[in-house]
Amino acid sequence: MSAQNDNMNDADTLSHFRDSIDNIDAALVFMLAERFKITQAVGEFKARSSLPPADPAREEKQIERLRQLARDAKLDPDFTEKFLRFIIDEVIRHHQQIRDGK
Repeated sequence: MSAQNDNMNDADTLSHFRDSIDNIDAALVFMLAERFKITQAVGEFKARSSLPPADPAREEKQIERLRQLARDAKLDPDFTEKFLRFIIDEVIRHHQQIRDGK
């Protein structure tokens, strides 16, 4: 096999990996969109029910649950917590905006 064929195989392999990553990224975006549709409804419910935008006890349970899922999946639990914390903070911000009528 020539060096040119090796380079083509390498390029094909890299392209295949990148296609898979692109598909996963698209799925993540659509999953986040669905999650935020639901949390929007939660925010509206909380505002109507005079409930606070944040629920620290629920957040801690969710973080620990996802840290365990991360460990089970061989994913860094600290990364998972940072990712979830970012999402939770954004949800709380949205809930505050709904409560405040913005």
